[in-house]
Amino acid sequence: MRVLVVEDDARMAELLRRGLAQDRHSVDVEGDGPAGLERARTHPYDTIVLDVMLPGLDGLGVVRKLRSAGIQTPILMLTARDGVSDIVRGLDIGADDYLTKPFSFDVLRARLRVMARRTGINSGRILQVADLTIATDTHRVRRADRLILLTRTEYLLLELLMKRAGRVVSRDALIEAAWGGEQDVSSNALDVFIFQLRTKLEAGGAPRLLQTVRGFGYVLREPEIG
Repeated sequence: MRVLVVEDDARMAELLRRGLAQDRHSVDVEGDGPAGLERARTHPYDTIVLDVMLPGLDGLGVVRKLRSAGIQTPILMLTARDGVSDIVRGLDIGADDYLTKPFSFDVLRARLRVMARRTGINSGRILQVADLTIATDTHRVRRADRLILLTRTEYLLLELLMKRAGRVVSRDALIEAAWGGEQDVSSNALDVFIFQLRTKLEAGGAPRLLQTVRGFGYVLREPEIG
């Protein structure tokens, strides 16, 4: 796998480069936002490991510019900020996943493996609940006539919920679908992604389809009438 690491802390960057190289990945490293953006624009990568706090252009700016340019390389963000609002902002502009510093390198490896597995899902089905549809071959999601842009993690969660429409899906099953059952997923990670997913599905005042079943998990179902 070819990985781009954009990290301004030289010690952290070298640890990441060395660890990923030992796993037989091809690794390029850049130390600031503009250099990382240019490298990502001009070279193909399987994934990008991107720090949030970067000189010249922060990680959020890099993500925003890459997505605006139509570059959909999976992005794992590294952040010292563990506030939900900061995490949500990164996911909302197009990052696929995040890790808060400090983190275990084994966890980083696991996240990268999951992100790599996500890129080839292709079952060629149309899933529908009410006016919400997914084309699983293209990963295009629509609510009525509105195209909804999702990150890969949001898409994987929604796909499972739609496949089990009308049935409660446990938190463990959702974590398995999005993170491969990784045990080190932070306690609020699933809630953050569900919040983001629900916000996108309900944009413009659309009726709620994604319901919380407290103590059990989540269910996607048509809104009750009356």
